[in-house]
Amino acid sequence: MNVSVVIPVYNEERNVAVLADELNAIRPSCPGLEAVFVDDGSRDGTWAEIEKARARYPFVRGIRSPENRGQSSAMLMGLKVAGGDVLVTLDGDLQNNPADIPRLVGELKGFDVVCGYRASRKDTWSKRAASKVGNMVRNGFTHDGIRDTGCTLKAFRRQCLSDLPPLNGVHRFMPAYFKLHGRTITQVPVDHRARRFGASKYTNLKRLPRTLADLMGFVWYRKRLLRGLEPVTRDR
Repeated sequence: MNVSVVIPVYNEERNVAVLADELNAIRPSCPGLEAVFVDDGSRDGTWAEIEKARARYPFVRGIRSPENRGQSSAMLMGLKVAGGDVLVTLDGDLQNNPADIPRLVGELKGFDVVCGYRASRKDTWSKRAASKVGNMVRNGFTHDGIRDTGCTLKAFRRQCLSDLPPLNGVHRFMPAYFKLHGRTITQVPVDHRARRFGASKYTNLKRLPRTLADLMGFVWYRKRLLRGLEPVTRDR
């Protein structure tokens, strides 16, 4: 199975080269590996670093948004052009460890979707607490059973891509959308690393209103799907 790793990045110029090196190290375990870096309108040297990585490694691809449209938009843009039989989503801040990817891909032998969860998070206490509460609230609505939806590291079969509507915030609820469409899902522990370069794009207060709006979007989508209606989706 060919594997495409999709990596949205925004102002991550110091992380691109390191991540490209780490992805290169797993190529023997992932035949046909493709890495799609999606520059989401960065205002620093991120795109220049992606071009350098492309010149160094033939398996690296780069696409660029003319403006910052958010993580969901960048992720869907990358997934749309990815050519692999297996699709993997990965953060561009080096907190996810690419060394976990072969294990997730291997688990797909028995499942449609494999979700990583951060067994030992290297985040602040406030972020861990907010994530725990957020997962409880989300599960109360989605009933997807996922313990750490905030972990971006996920692998899924290509046919699952059609389950994801082009809505802002879809990256936060991917397992819930997969479950709505009857996909089989498993979870595995993955490494989590402290951020080395750059700054986080999220804060607890900044994320809360957007997450609640995205949750309501999921509830609306589910209601239409269960009524047998074709969801009319658009990037809001």
